[in-house]
Amino acid sequence: MSLKKINIAEKFSLFDDLWSPKVLGEANQQLIKVAKGQGRLVWHAHEQEDELFIVFKGELKLHLQPENAEPQIVSLLPGEMFVVPKGMQHCPEADVETHFMMLEPKSTQHTGSHQTSQTVAITEQKWI
Repeated sequence: MSLKKINIAEKFSLFDDLWSPKVLGEANQQLIKVAKGQGRLVWHAHEQEDELFIVFKGELKLHLQPENAEPQIVSLLPGEMFVVPKGMQHCPEADVETHFMMLEPKSTQHTGSHQTSQTVAITEQKWI
């Protein structure tokens, strides 16, 4: 068991790749991940898992497509968070480099069942 604190800002300084989650830790079968984003990820859903986003730098726009409702965009600024409910189609976007954290079950596939060149398999998500 590791009992050391994690400096989140320092962890963001360790990588430059975009839309590629890095694992910081685990709590109660949930992975705590950080990523940087700019441009758009792909539309996708996580059928069995909710996904929590917390922004540290920049602005993360979550394009959402609720079932039987009009599309929405939730814009998150530093210090703000949002939970995308399981099963909801969503597409993260950032106009400038944005730093954010995600909390999600260990089973959560990066882009759900939608596999593209942007997809990072769970086994390829590095611990930093």
